Amino acid sequence: MTGIQRPARASGTFLLGGDLPVTRLGYGTMRLTGPGIWGDPEDPAEAVRVLRRAVELGVNFIDTADSYGPFTADLLLNKALHPYPDDLVIATKVGLTRTGPDEWVPVGRPEYLRQEVELSLRHLGVERIDLLQLHRIDPKVPLDEQLGALVALQGEGKIRHLGLSEVSVAELAEAGKMARIVSVQNRFNLADRAAEDVVEYARAQGLGFIPWFPLATGALAAADSPLSKIAAERGAAPSQLALAWLLRRSPVILPIPGTSSVAHLEENTIGATLELTDDEFERLSRAAG
Repeated sequence: MTGIQRPARASGTFLLGGDLPVTRLGYGTMRLTGPGIWGDPEDPAEAVRVLRRAVELGVNFIDTADSYGPFTADLLLNKALHPYPDDLVIATKVGLTRTGPDEWVPVGRPEYLRQEVELSLRHLGVERIDLLQLHRIDPKVPLDEQLGALVALQGEGKIRHLGLSEVSVAELAEAGKMARIVSVQNRFNLADRAAEDVVEYARAQGLGFIPWFPLATGALAAADSPLSKIAAERGAAPSQLALAWLLRRSPVILPIPGTSSVAHLEENTIGATLELTDDEFERLSRAAG
């Protein structure tokens, strides 16, 4: 396939953990579930098509979690792509339990984390998880116990690399004393840049920064906003520019836009081919404050 046929590859490559090359524009599976990230999707066949099309478009980094469904996204991944392409990197997360639609409860007890990892291995159909991220730090359990459980599983060959999600710079630094952390997954997008310090820390430390909710633009998508004006000038969708801005913002940023639609997937992936000028990047950055 040509580069145009595999537009995700235009985003470039990042070495996750120093040894796992991933195309920077990835895909997140959270939207491949029912309402409230609960249960099966309305159109399971379309979900399978989305996953297969993502790989065709050049995506080789897919982010999931056992809590999506729960288990729904992992089982769809297995159905759609197993046996997996040799270069496909699957990142998953543990540490949240589900008590109903839109309900997420951190549980970091070592025995629960081990159970989640074992189930993820089974549901994904793999012998080792490429990247296992602690979905949330459980404030009721000492961090060394939570990470200790994951490091033990890593020592058993069931996890290749470890990451964290929704943490501060201080928490990242503390965790780094207990385990080798290679990634951080925090909310970050053009309209919400509260995690700027974490982005900078990740770049300084060579960590992959995986922004969740990467396409959020909020008021920036208003008709008279710089985002909409630049989108009109470029003949692009605002979401495509939002992805182009993230990819330009830092070489360690690995966006994982999710969707349950092949059409939206294809539109999003084109964002990897857009190169912002210095002026466009600055205009967008200033507009978001």
